[in-house]
Amino acid sequence: MAPYTHRGVHGRTVETLARRVLGGQIPEGATLDLGALRRELDVSLTVLRESLKVLAAKGMVDARQKRGTFVRPRSDWNLLDADVLRWQFADGPGTPAGPALLRDLDEVRAVVGPAAARLAAERRTDADLTALETALRVLAESADSPTRAAEAGLAFHRGLLAATGNELLARMEMVVGPGPAHHGSPRPADPVPGHRAVLDAVRARDRDAAERAMRALLGVRDLGGVRDQSGPRQDPNEGP
Repeated sequence: MAPYTHRGVHGRTVETLARRVLGGQIPEGATLDLGALRRELDVSLTVLRESLKVLAAKGMVDARQKRGTFVRPRSDWNLLDADVLRWQFADGPGTPAGPALLRDLDEVRAVVGPAAARLAAERRTDADLTALETALRVLAESADSPTRAAEAGLAFHRGLLAATGNELLARMEMVVGPGPAHHGSPRPADPVPGHRAVLDAVRARDRDAAERAMRALLGVRDLGGVRDQSGPRQDPNEGP
């Protein structure tokens, strides 16, 4: 699904509701009082309902006769949706879900990134190489612009996913897309050499070297090396 870009009162309403649900102010299973929300947010019922449709499309809310509109269980939410990821970091990575989400994203990258680099080395086309070279060049020219450097880095990783020739892997770009996902992760002073090592291996069609270079770029040797920002997970069947 394309990122939500609606502006104005409708966009503000969507974001306000999304952040309340994601932050737990409106808990799972809660039935929404549309009249109270309409008055509090000072919006029309039409705007409120259209905003809730956006959240419904992302699996966050639903509506049933006799029950009304309610928040669905978190297990139903589309957590890989670019907007859902972005909304969770609207107040910064220090939000309640932030550390755990950062850990989860790092683990997903540790799984997807090296495998994608390996496939890209096997399947890349000349056009893929051109896209990767362009992203690397922009990255090298963006030392004084963190925002431009971040965009170039994301373009590189998206290009690498596209180079796998796997349409489903290419859709994983939402995992590397949202900028807040990178907060708190250590980054080298100069990111160019690490990216260049990946590109050189992909260009040479050296699958093993591409996988090793991506692991080095991500700063992990295995899942045990992923930077854990929230501590061990609690077994729900265990006590505190």
